[in-house]
Amino acid sequence: MKFTKMLALALLVTAALAVTGCGDSSSAPPAGGDKGKGAAKDGGKKSAAHAHGEGPNGGVIFDLGKDHAEFTVDHPAKECTILFLDGDEKDAKPLAVAAKEFTLTTKETKTKEGKVVPAMTIKMLPKDAKDGKASKFVGTDPGIANVADFQGVVLGEIDGKPAKGEFKE
Repeated sequence: MKFTKMLALALLVTAALAVTGCGDSSSAPPAGGDKGKGAAKDGGKKSAAHAHGEGPNGGVIFDLGKDHAEFTVDHPAKECTILFLDGDEKDAKPLAVAAKEFTLTTKETKTKEGKVVPAMTIKMLPKDAKDGKASKFVGTDPGIANVADFQGVVLGEIDGKPAKGEFKE
């Protein structure tokens, strides 16, 4: 039953994003990406095709709801982190958002050596919560120990509204 509710929420979020979009697609960078430098902005929103590049902690920046977030991995700790950012440049500062948790789902991938890393679903919990807001959400899974390029989707609620983001290392 819990899976059914999560699926319904995922479909609702997907439908909402299809209607509202992520911004003006004219702000998308050239196909090679811009590594987050000098990107065109449209009121703080980016198009779904916008490549933000590398974040201040060496991770990949992506849109999560109306905000920017950075996905990083600590392989030895089997831990991944989502850090909300005020901006999308390498010098961006943490941004606290009103959220209780997120669900991060990765796609199946492979290591450089060809070992299959199965898809994972990871609960991301706040690590620096204060007054109902946090900027850092952390989750663990044994699969994170594998050195591979991860991609997936993050679902949750920010300020009581559904939020979705897709990332790709």
